Amino acid sequence: MRYNRLGSTGLVVSELCLGTMTFGTDPSRFSAIAGLDQAQSTALVRQALDAGINFLDTANIYTAGQSERFTGQALKDLGVRRSDVIVATKAKGRIGEGVNDGGTSRYHLLAQIDASLDRLGLDHIDLYQIHGWDAHTPIEEALRALEDIVRSGRARYIGVSNWAAWQIAKALGIAERRGFDKFVSLQAYYTIAGRDLERELVPMLESEGLGLMVWSPLAGGLLSGKYRKGTSGDGEGRRAQFDFPPVDLDRTYAAIEAMAPIAEKRGVGIAQIAIAWLLHQPVVSTVIVGAKRADQLTDNVAACAVELTREELAALDRVSALPREYPAWMFETMGAGADLASPRREPK
Repeated sequence: MRYNRLGSTGLVVSELCLGTMTFGTDPSRFSAIAGLDQAQSTALVRQALDAGINFLDTANIYTAGQSERFTGQALKDLGVRRSDVIVATKAKGRIGEGVNDGGTSRYHLLAQIDASLDRLGLDHIDLYQIHGWDAHTPIEEALRALEDIVRSGRARYIGVSNWAAWQIAKALGIAERRGFDKFVSLQAYYTIAGRDLERELVPMLESEGLGLMVWSPLAGGLLSGKYRKGTSGDGEGRRAQFDFPPVDLDRTYAAIEAMAPIAEKRGVGIAQIAIAWLLHQPVVSTVIVGAKRADQLTDNVAACAVELTREELAALDRVSALPREYPAWMFETMGAGADLASPRREPK
């Protein structure tokens, strides 16, 4: 297990993060993904920690809060020192029927940080994230609430999930002008089958120094190795119950066919190559992996040992490349200012 700084912060996190969306048995919108009871959840947390994972990610809406409770209870039952684990959670999603039971208003965020801390049984959250874009609340209101949460000691860092590049850039500008804490990370969907964030988000992350936490690295199970062009998988996987996230199937199957011989040569599965590809991307701070069984987590952890060659990475990049779109092709056409700079010295 390797460890990376989360963006430009001094916080060091494992290159794999255990996602806890599978924790919980209560009915919820995530029931197709969840289903683990407390004992099963605790066993996965123990396995992850033993493998060197020091980063856990949950959210207040996962299994209606049960995921947070199971995560906190697991840490307590395992006797994990608070300083040995990085805990991240999120707020924004609707957690009740009331008109203020969702969003990023000051009212909601201040209530939810306390509720999450109570469920987790912790005195602070290491990374508190806004779980999606709220078009109804001014960004400054949300940032002011997050600032108060950090200043009160209830959270150490703040991040965001599933925002557009312009939204994050605007928030960073407001935070700098007002002297607020800035977002340090983005949690976003990224796989070799879905590289859309490379258009706008990756350049923004690199420019502003934010870390990337990848969710659904196997494209909702499509890259698990069960699916090949012309087959329907086993009909029992996560995709059969929860067909998400959306993907370009032609590009996905092309990527799978390209990964298959690379995996076979190393004696590993396609899923491990897909995760290894992500771990080779410089913008990635950590890849969130979820599991329902011990063998699934073992396979995910094994991806950390897979080293892809420069030629293999180039081949995978070619087969999974996004179609060119404006204004990117115009930047390439005009050289993006390269003609104004002195030529680089080529390495010997």
